[in-house]
Amino acid sequence: MAGLAESGSNPDVELLYDINGLAKDAPHWFDRVMEFVGEYGLLFAIVLLVLWCWWGVRRRGGEDAASHVAALVWAPLAAGVAVLINVPIRGFVERPRPFKTHDGLEVLIEGKNDFSFVSDHATLVMALAVALFVAHRRFGIAAIVLALFGGFARVYMGVHYPTDVVGGFALGTAVALLLSPVAMALLTPLTRAIERSPRVGWLVSARGPEGTAGRDAVIPGARKESAGAGERDLAA
Repeated sequence: MAGLAESGSNPDVELLYDINGLAKDAPHWFDRVMEFVGEYGLLFAIVLLVLWCWWGVRRRGGEDAASHVAALVWAPLAAGVAVLINVPIRGFVERPRPFKTHDGLEVLIEGKNDFSFVSDHATLVMALAVALFVAHRRFGIAAIVLALFGGFARVYMGVHYPTDVVGGFALGTAVALLLSPVAMALLTPLTRAIERSPRVGWLVSARGPEGTAGRDAVIPGARKESAGAGERDLAA
């Protein structure tokens, strides 16, 4: 292939052709499935995990419910902040999509004319997944696995280089972790105020502040400490 020959010994381009080459050998229906999964399906699945986790936290209630809900609220906010940070990065790097500079790729989705580095999809799903992990280990691990597969799907679809995806994973992880203390300091008082409201308190806790806290929290001991300690643990 002309594009592969031009890549020389570039492992990024070689891996792109290896992964995208799977799309050429796969049945047409499987490529359509990967197109949907890579573009919408995995992001939707991770959002459902965040909502499922929130439903369980509010149903159990407990003195730490507000802190856990604040951590879950941070998940979509972290994804949004990460994508906003990526806007100037993409404009500065200005890396074309791989199918614009390399021949012979099987591109499963059309209309991708913006820049390639860093991958918005990879940034978005990993920020969601890592922020969810901070709030809940079990759900977070499942989300991270889905995010990793989502990155693979973007390369499989021929719309990103592997390094675009790795860069997105790194950016999403950094935003979710590094800004978490600030986010928790701002969001936890808000969720506590909502919890005390007779009208919308059910959004945070169905049982009130004295229920049982979740045993799968990242910092299990937080449920036995004061509310302030719980906030510090989640922000760590």
